[in-house]
Amino acid sequence: MTDPLLTPKDVEAEYGIDAQTLANWRWMGMGPDYIKTSPARSARVHYRRSAIDRWLDARTVQTGGTAA
Repeated sequence: MTDPLLTPKDVEAEYGIDAQTLANWRWMGMGPDYIKTSPARSARVHYRRSAIDRWLDARTVQTGGTAA
């Protein structure tokens, strides 16, 4: 089983999370885990599909439970 790498544009297309929002979250130190190909500011960024799914799962609210 493979864990494909997604570009921010791929994440936007498949999950509906805007690529600029992902960039803002990276800058703020939040959002899903990501891979950066080098320490340079212009380095390419990728997300593992499993990291996106894990991040979304952690934010899923169960309805009918106790108040948050």
